Amino acid sequence: MTTHIRHPYLDHPGPIAFAHRGGTADGLENTAAQFRRAVATGYRYIETDVHATADGKLVAFHDATLDRVTDGAGRIADLPWEDVRHARVAGSEPVPLFEDLLEEFPEVRWNVDVKAEPALRPLLDLIERTGSWGRVCVGSFSEARVARAQRLAGPRLATSYGTRGVLGLRLLSWGIPAALRRSAVAAQVPESRSGFPVVDHRFVRTAHARGLQVHVWTVNEPDRMHRLLDLGVDGIMTDRIDTLRKVLEDRGTWA
Repeated sequence: MTTHIRHPYLDHPGPIAFAHRGGTADGLENTAAQFRRAVATGYRYIETDVHATADGKLVAFHDATLDRVTDGAGRIADLPWEDVRHARVAGSEPVPLFEDLLEEFPEVRWNVDVKAEPALRPLLDLIERTGSWGRVCVGSFSEARVARAQRLAGPRLATSYGTRGVLGLRLLSWGIPAALRRSAVAAQVPESRSGFPVVDHRFVRTAHARGLQVHVWTVNEPDRMHRLLDLGVDGIMTDRIDTLRKVLEDRGTWA
């Protein structure tokens, strides 16, 4: 693996194990309780998502609405924090503020998917206020959003490619010219998309030649984990945190 672009966020021996939303297998995704379980299991990298409430509070939550996973309802962007804070994931766990997570888990590095534009500026302000530049990597499906984050924050912010950047990297791996944002530190990708493979030897080799790590989501089966690690990927995001830990232990690369 080449390391032309390094960032404190990437300081980790061996493949990075990411707990996707803290690990969703227990039905408590993106809750402090699930993040505590991931940390107790040994995880130091956690993937989460952020939305901003109507009054600008940054919450760790995947969906735009509360309806799917909580006993509450409504769009987070339309609700004040006072309403969101009373919702309970799986009927039991509160929706956490991302600021509280940064404080509770000082050793954790966070991979943050910015789900909507109103969450971007509050997130950057929070990272600045807490001095967490080495602990957060910002991603989004929107290449424009992560590019804007990079313009606002500069090289101190770690970012991954959005959809357009990943497509450009895939084209380059096939020998097709493509322009890419140079400031990203990682390509965070699905193993395949619409039946077409994204991650193969050529993709990993092209990313590494550009100093980029490759992190693959969301991988829950041991055989797929082994196959991707054999390809040389640098990180795996999983819902099944015990499974990924065992795979890395079996390979002697659990750090």
